[in-house]
Amino acid sequence: MAGAGDSREKAAPGEVPRASTSSARSEPAEGRKPEVPSAGPATPRLTRTEQTEREISLVVRARCPIVYVVTWEEERAARVLTRIAERLSKTLYFWSCSQGFEGGKLRVSEAENPLLALAYVAESPERAIFVFRDLHPFLKDFHVVRKLRDIVSELRRSFKTVVILSPELVVPMELDKDITVVDFPLPDVGELKTLLREFLKRVGERPGVEVSLSEELIERVAQSVTGLAMNEAESVFAKVLVRDRRFSEEDLPTIIAEKKQIVRKSGILEYYDLAETMADVGGLEGLKEWLGVRGLAFSEKARAYGLPLPKGLLLMGVQGCGKSLTAKAAAGLWKLPLLRLDVGRIFSMYAGESERNVRAAIATASTLSPCILWVDEVEKSFSGTLSSNLLDAGVTQRVFATFITWLQEKTEPVFVIATANRIEDLPVELLRRGRFDEIFFLDLPRQEEREEIFRIHIRKRRRDPQRFDIPTLARESRGMSGAEIEQAVVSALYRAFPEDREMTTEDILASLAEIVPLSHLAREQVDWLRRWARERARPASPGEPEELP
Repeated sequence: MAGAGDSREKAAPGEVPRASTSSARSEPAEGRKPEVPSAGPATPRLTRTEQTEREISLVVRARCPIVYVVTWEEERAARVLTRIAERLSKTLYFWSCSQGFEGGKLRVSEAENPLLALAYVAESPERAIFVFRDLHPFLKDFHVVRKLRDIVSELRRSFKTVVILSPELVVPMELDKDITVVDFPLPDVGELKTLLREFLKRVGERPGVEVSLSEELIERVAQSVTGLAMNEAESVFAKVLVRDRRFSEEDLPTIIAEKKQIVRKSGILEYYDLAETMADVGGLEGLKEWLGVRGLAFSEKARAYGLPLPKGLLLMGVQGCGKSLTAKAAAGLWKLPLLRLDVGRIFSMYAGESERNVRAAIATASTLSPCILWVDEVEKSFSGTLSSNLLDAGVTQRVFATFITWLQEKTEPVFVIATANRIEDLPVELLRRGRFDEIFFLDLPRQEEREEIFRIHIRKRRRDPQRFDIPTLARESRGMSGAEIEQAVVSALYRAFPEDREMTTEDILASLAEIVPLSHLAREQVDWLRRWARERARPASPGEPEELP
């Protein structure tokens, strides 16, 4: 094979020969201070695709024999590989089991066989990048694995590289030291903004089409479709436009809902539609104000200002006081996808599966960012960490360690809202500052808050709150949670319905009289919880709490 293994062959521009060494840096002359480079213009921030292009180019120039690029987006990856090949003056070949080599010299019928295709790679004298599409099923065949091992040394000596392009990572043990894995990322917000501008510019010229080109909307829509591939994002844009021939802020919930398909495939996370708003939350004015301010920090303007991304919230309090409702309303306020982590689905009977599940859940949430990840009743999920070594061979402890490490170190805009009822069962590591931005305590609602809660639930049942004696209802429900107030309204409807009449204040008062509130059933626990939170957590409602009746 002419020239394929010649170590004296000259490297392409920018390509370092295998045996070359880096040149020594010049030292400043004795007695002279080294020159300090002047501050020039800021370096443009690279997109995810550009960063990955640099990484692949680097490993190709370093003569890594086999590069495994993990991606679903073949066309987008092919464009990157084409640019790399052009820059390094290399021929680019694409292979698939259905078409053989594109532009290769083998007949298609022969090139469909991966063994013959690899033999062609070994014999080729060209400077080339050979891209194998979906080779991963063949990597379970030892003959293909052996052939790859046979040509590795040839690839290292030549200017040839094998690139495996596949959505699934399959690395045989025999090739573990010879394969360099590169994860091809989904497009970032900047790339999606560019795609959206091009799409809106193209469709905006059509008659009868109304589009909004405001920068704020473009950024919010681009953030809403993060986690989707380029073709998926463009399909979502087209779907929204076809529905009513308009593209405006009103389409954001529809765009966000498209992410539901990704979440359903994960099997561990649950997607919630944006059905609740802050208007559905009674009281908790301190928490509402905090969420309103923090929601602004997800924008590019906040990044330029120097604001870090918000990490999350730990909501603790009496059961039924609005912790879960707040998580849902926060997603509605910020117009972000709400994902619920079902920790019960994480744990598996098979060794190592639980750890893989939690990593998969984290990866899915990161892919769909910016989003809100809701961990409901977190104390039930991780209460067994101290005895984990004795009860489950340390599985709970390892899953918890993976979760809190990610919580501390994450850089993706995934806002975590964890809720807890029994504070004494929470692992102390979860309460450390840095895991969450703030710890809020949701107490039993006060008089004015109960009035607001009654109005909300009466209005939800399509009744006019002005027809009811709201102050009296609030006084008679002292010590009750928001959930218990809602149940009283529902019970009053059941009272009135069989008699074919409207619900009245007396019906609600009768229902309240039948309810034994949790603050009475578990008085000692509620008292202890309120005392604990008074000095250790931030109150969700400003002002002094009411004494229990």
